[in-house]
Amino acid sequence: MADHVHLLLGLNASTRLADVVRDIKAVSSKWVHDETGDRAFAWQEGYGAFSISPSHRENVRNYISRQEEHHRKRTFQEEYLQLLHRCGVDFDERYLW
Repeated sequence: MADHVHLLLGLNASTRLADVVRDIKAVSSKWVHDETGDRAFAWQEGYGAFSISPSHRENVRNYISRQEEHHRKRTFQEEYLQLLHRCGVDFDERYLW
């Protein structure tokens, strides 16, 4: 997708999510800058992360592979808000985008 990315990661209990996200953003930014020459590319400051049970792994994998299809019906912002509501996450929309 042009405006966001979904990742399905398996992390052990001692791995800090913030460190993983920092490293992914750093390596991918360097790749974009080096490969495309797009020096204006930058990740947004924040990110969203949700944990799933192993029994849902295949459903999430399938969802990610079909995200282009999903976003024809609903924008990323609409989908993200729906996910936050469904998971019972308290948030202030002023800080989401």
